Amino acid sequence: MALRDQIQSDMKDAMRAHDTARLNAIRMLWSSVKQKEVDERLTADDALITSIIVKAVKEHKDSAEQYGKGGREDLVEKENFEIGVLSAYLPKQLS
Repeated sequence: MALRDQIQSDMKDAMRAHDTARLNAIRMLWSSVKQKEVDERLTADDALITSIIVKAVKEHKDSAEQYGKGGREDLVEKENFEIGVLSAYLPKQLS
């Protein structure tokens, strides 16, 4: 299954399960993919979607670090949850 189809399927599953935290993370990812498609006038393939996910994970890690320094543990947990959701779409890293 293509990454694009997997994201759309997971978004539908999250809607059906009323899992708002997961749904928000997937919608944010889907929004980034669609924005890139509109900006560059192309259809995103798996490689482009993977690069978007890597960038989003990096941004969330940076945000979690800043929230941690500011003592906002609730926001750190939220960022870490979203990192987990997005990381599920990335290929497994070699050990």
